[in-house]
Parts: sequence; C-alpha cells; structure tokens
Amino acid sequence: MLVGIIVGIITLVLVLAGIVAFFAWRSRKGEKVKSTAPGHDPVRSINSMGILSAGQKDEGKGSHIASSGTRAPAETTTGRPSEALRPRFVAAGVLAAAVFGSLTAKLWSMQVLSASQYRNEAIQNKYTTIATPAPRGLIYDSNGVLLVKNRTALTVLADASVAEDHDVVQRLSTVLGIPFNIVKSRIKDQSSGAQNQRVVASDARQRDVAYIAEHSDAFKGVTVQERTIRDYPYGALAAHVLGYTGPVSEDELATVSANRKIELGDTVGKSGIEAYYDNLLAGDHGMRRVVVDSQGRVVEVESETPSTRGNDIMLTIKAPVQYVAEKELAGLIAPSGIIGKGQGVGGAIVAIDAEDGSIAALASYPTFEPAKFTGGVSQDVWDLYSTAESYYPMLNRAVSGTYPAASTYKAYTSLAGLKYGFASSTKEWNCTGAWDGFGTGDVQHCWYLSGHGYLNLTEGIRYSCDVVFYEIAKDFFLAGKSQGGTISDTALQEEIAMFGFGRTTGIDLLGEEPGRIPTPEWKAQHWTDVPAAGLWFGGDLTNLVIGQGDCLITPLQNAVGYAAVATGSLLKPHLLKEVRNSESEPVISVGREVVSVPDVAPENYKLVRDALKLVAADADKVVGACEDYDLDVTTISSKTGTGEVAGKGDVAWFVCYYPQDKPKYVVATCIEQGGGGAQTAGPVGAHVLGAWIKHEKGELDEVGRVAGSNGKSVEVKFGSAARSD
Repeated sequence: MLVGIIVGIITLVLVLAGIVAFFAWRSRKGEKVKSTAPGHDPVRSINSMGILSAGQKDEGKGSHIASSGTRAPAETTTGRPSEALRPRFVAAGVLAAAVFGSLTAKLWSMQVLSASQYRNEAIQNKYTTIATPAPRGLIYDSNGVLLVKNRTALTVLADASVAEDHDVVQRLSTVLGIPFNIVKSRIKDQSSGAQNQRVVASDARQRDVAYIAEHSDAFKGVTVQERTIRDYPYGALAAHVLGYTGPVSEDELATVSANRKIELGDTVGKSGIEAYYDNLLAGDHGMRRVVVDSQGRVVEVESETPSTRGNDIMLTIKAPVQYVAEKELAGLIAPSGIIGKGQGVGGAIVAIDAEDGSIAALASYPTFEPAKFTGGVSQDVWDLYSTAESYYPMLNRAVSGTYPAASTYKAYTSLAGLKYGFASSTKEWNCTGAWDGFGTGDVQHCWYLSGHGYLNLTEGIRYSCDVVFYEIAKDFFLAGKSQGGTISDTALQEEIAMFGFGRTTGIDLLGEEPGRIPTPEWKAQHWTDVPAAGLWFGGDLTNLVIGQGDCLITPLQNAVGYAAVATGSLLKPHLLKEVRNSESEPVISVGREVVSVPDVAPENYKLVRDALKLVAADADKVVGACEDYDLDVTTISSKTGTGEVAGKGDVAWFVCYYPQDKPKYVVATCIEQGGGGAQTAGPVGAHVLGAWIKHEKGELDEVGRVAGSNGKSVEVKFGSAARSD
C-alpha cells in the first residue's frame, strides 16, 4: 500500500514537470515574422495549388508572374508551415509521454512492487474459511448411565441467494410445512455468518428430505446435511441439573471468555450443567475453505477439516435415585398430570453425600423437557413454561426457590442456645400452649395449643415445641448490647450462618439464591420508607428461632446444613464427578472440599443428634414410608417442619440423614403449599432415602422416562392449616 502511494506521487510529479516544461518551451519558441534585407535570399513560398501560368497575375498579392513561371520577389516572406505546427507536435508528444509514463509506472508498481499484495487480496476475495459446528460432549450419571447424548438429524440448508428465488422458497414452504415468510426470513438471517448456509429446518422428516433430493433441479441452492443435536433419552429426568442448549445470542457473544471461541450460529449451554460447564462440553470448530463469487456466494468447497467433539462429563447424580425422587414429586403434586389435584403446587428434593458433598439427586417439580429447546424454543413452549398457571416449570426450586425454614431451623438454633448457655441438657421450660415472655400482650402460641408441659431441650426438639425456643430467643435478645447485655445483637444469626445460611453454597449451577437471615440492619433497610416498621423487636428473634418470619432458605442449603450437623464439617456441594477427553481419559476429578468447620462443642452436637434420632418414629406416615423400603425408622435421624406463608398454604419440610453413627445419606424435601411436614414431605423424603440405600446395595437400578409439565393446573384452595410440627 505504501509503495503504491509513493509511485503515485512520483508519477504525478513527472506529469506536472512535463506540462511545465512544455509551456516554458512554447514561450521561447513562439512564431516570429522575418523582414527582407539587401543581399538576403528570401524564403520562397510554394503555392499549395501548384505553379501559376506565365503572365498570370497573382491577384491576391497584386504581383505579376514572369513568363518563365517564376514569382517576382516580394517585399516580405513568412517561414515554412511546418515551423508553425512544430510546438503543437512537441506538446502532444510531451503529454503522451507523460500519460504513457504514468501508466507504465503504475503497471510496474502493480505487477512488480505490489504483485504479492494483490495476489493475496485476490485469494482472500476468492476463498473464505467457514467454521462448522462441533458436537458437544456427552453427559453421564455417576455410574455411566447416559443422560444426554447427540443424535444425527437431517438439516435443510439454503444459500443466501435462495431468498430471492420466489419459486424455490415456495417449494420449500410446501414440502417442509413451514410458512413462506418464515422460510424466507430464516434464509435471510445472517446470524450464522454471511457466507454460511442458512438453516431452514432442523431435524427434518426423512420423506421431506428424500423429496428435495429427488427434485434437486427444483431446489437449486438447497442442500441437506447430517448434523448432531442434543438428545435426552429419559425426557425430563434431571432437567434442572442438565439444563438445555440453544443458539448463542449477541449478548452472550459480548461476554464470552477469552479462551473460548464462539461464532454466531453456534450452540451453547443456556442453563444447568450445559451452561456451567459449557467450555468443557463444547468441541472445536471444523473448517470449510470455500470458493465464493463476486457476490460472496459459495460456488465450491475446496477443503474441509472435521470438527472435534467436546469433553464428556460424568456427574455425581445417581440416575435411579433421581428417577425415584422425580416420580415421588410428580405422584404427590400432580398424580393425574394436573397441579392442584394432589398435594402442593411445587417441590424439591436434594440428596447429598455427607462424606464428600456429592449430589446424588436434585429434583424440582414441576419440570420441563430440555428437548423442546433444541434449536431454539418456540414462543408457544416458552409461554407454557412462563405462566403462573403452570407454576413456572423452569424454576429450579432446589437451588433458587426460597422458603421459610420452619422447625428444621431448630437443630441450628438449639446449638446456638447451647453455646451461649441459654439451653443445657438439664434446663427445662413449661409450655402452656401460649407465651408472652416480653409482657407486651402480644401472645405467641405453640403449634400444640394445649401445651406440652415441662420439657428439656431434647424433648423440645423431638416434639418441636415452640415455647422452648421462644425462651431461648428471649435470652438472646435481652443479652444483646442494645438491651444492656454483653453479646452481639446478631449472635443468634451468626451461629445460624455457620451452617451455610444467608449465602450461596457454591454448587456448580447458575442462579443459586443465598436466602436470608434477617438482622436489625436488614430490617431497617427493608423498611426505609416506613421507619417505624423497621424497628427490631424481641418478636423478630422469636420468629427467627423457629424458622418463621422473614428468614428464607433453599432446599439445598438445608441439605448442606444437616450434613454439617451430622458430621461436623460444612462441605461444598458439587455435581461434577469427572471430565473425560476424546480418548475417554479422566482429565479433571472433583472430590471432597471442606468450606468450614462450625465452632460447636462435641457435647452440644451429641445432644442435638440424639434428639434428632427420636423424631421420625413419632410420624406414622414416615414410619410407613420407611417400611416400604425395609428401612428401620429408628436408624434414621430427622426433623420435620411446617412453614407459614401469608395468603398461601404451608410449606412442608422433612430433612433426614442415615446412618446415625456414620452419616452418609442426607435428604432434604420441601413441598410448596404442601401442608404439614410429617404428613406430606416426610413420606416422600423417606422413600428417596430408602431408594438411595437400596441402590448402593445394588438392589435398585431402574431408570425410566420422566414427562415434562403440560402446564395444566386447577385452582388451589389450600389454606394455612394448624401446624403439627
């Protein structure tokens, strides 16, 4: 480019110099008229028409011609005609020389100096490299059950120029059964690149493809390729864990990491494991080197490099346990496929290994089918999954649903009371069914309105007596610095937070909610516009201590928290077991990761754990559920809870772990608007625990297909029933 500019400047200088030289020469060599001097032989002019006859008078000059045919001498004479034309010939020559010199210099520049540059640019204009999509890696459960695979699908593609051929577009519309305008808009869509062929139909029917192939002359510019798309052998099984894929958006392209190459038209993970480990699952693009015409249309494929499939992922999920969890939720909430005809409107189950933090099952209901999102979700499906009537199947209630913890909080608040001396193994409280410990006249009640009588802490946990915990909360409040005491006003909250509440657990899924532990600062900020409502009272702590009021937790947090109560270590939950490359060699493995060790005395743990051993045996439905799986109810530790929500039905909770002496299996169950914990959530959680134990023994391996939500529901008339735990 620089050489061309220099040559152009030189050429321009030469042309200007030639023109200046010409005008200078012309000014010096202008025409001159000569006079006749004595003795000088004047220049004779020759008549252009020939020699005049003798005696003929040259009338034009007024002179006579001699008989010999010669002209008489004239007084003056002019130069030859060629002398007058010479300057013009010279000027024309100079100009021609300048023009041809300029052309010669330019040709020399193009053919000699810039030859390689123009050759490269010509090749670039002729050839274009197009990236071809790569198959994504496969996803397995912990034992090698294939949960997500790829299958070959017939894809109808069209060149960009086809959009201008009305007849071909009309034929495609008729054969594929897609409206004309949609076919045309898909062909005009440049999101996959200007030279890339446009996808007209994914996963096309065999008969449609056969017709196009048989009548190729009528479908010029249309081709059919075999491409891989995501396939889910078990339907909606573990949908919220696996997630779904879709075409990359422009917003996602703008935020892509530096080590990831994504182009418009690529498929990327949108949720779940597909999104969280997208970099691992995505393969390397293939490359097609194509010849294009002056309009940028592909006319020939010169070479092609195949793409490379992404890494395979093995999860910690155990498919048979996951299958039981999803069946239990669907059977309870929508036994006929319609929400509102069972118990509850939604629910979640989390089964976590207390030894290493691996997730054996993570289920949320209602659920969805990831296959409906392959290649892009239709508006009808999106609307179906995004309505209040369908109860939002896309919501992962296990990690993003927040609920009052209810009496399951009592395990954590018991440990807090024991640490500060507000509870002990010998201290007792009298439950009359009603409590007004602050003397304000604002009476709070125990769920057992008749009263439990005198209880110690072990009995308070076993029977879930609220009054016992009201007393513990009162002691925390009065001992706070704002009340003249010596401990922090948020001492109770700090003890609860040691078990992972109020923050995310760090699980390898997007969209996890941190929940909430209400504090005086939080309440003041929450009620900024109504300062009087933002004051902190003793009643706020009495609500918090039993898991009611403004506290919110996720089912995952409760599972992680009880695993910590059972073992003494707060673990980071994880879904990834290992990553394998294209040669099926493990390249990444994930194991146990301790987040923290709560500051709890061993004797305090023992008191609470002993109390949790007694809970399940008092719930008849839990006992029956354990018998269904030959599980001795006295060998499991558990806690039930019933969370009250204004204007809605109660939230049912059941959390358990097994075995008691060396805890490994932890299951947390939450049923939204499900009623009492022992009656509704208890049997479901016990069934999942029993199925997990049987699976570990090699006695349960069934995995079946799970149906996604159909979006149907009837009006739910659940009121807040009297609590029973």
